[in-house]
Amino acid sequence: MEGIDSLATKVRSVTAKRAAKPKVVARKKEPALLSLILKQLDEDKAEDTMPIDVQGRTSIADHMVVTSGRSNRHVAAIAEHLIEALSKAGHKPRFEGLPAADWVLIDAGDIIVHVFRPEVREFYGLERMWQPRAAAKA
Repeated sequence: MEGIDSLATKVRSVTAKRAAKPKVVARKKEPALLSLILKQLDEDKAEDTMPIDVQGRTSIADHMVVTSGRSNRHVAAIAEHLIEALSKAGHKPRFEGLPAADWVLIDAGDIIVHVFRPEVREFYGLERMWQPRAAAKA
């Protein structure tokens, strides 16, 4: 009987230790994902890239990245390369606007990427809407 009591005590001890440890939330992928996105945009010569932290202000994403390409063709190439890089990294990005390539939206889960032609970006002004209020007033 001593063996069973000893084993039960060890099980309770291990269970208590596991319960005492805080659970790690899977947010460690976000910085790596954001880094991957920014690196790919830089490699493809995207212009005026602006990452925006929208955590706590919306439930649709934690980060938003707004960037521009010089032409429809450049916007399409940036978007296609980013979609390919995300897919290779194991993500399943969803996207819209690729055939016209005036504005391509790429949903990478916790990060949403907007790739615009400069004129379209200026017209919609997404970064003005999502940047922190203090920066918007400046």
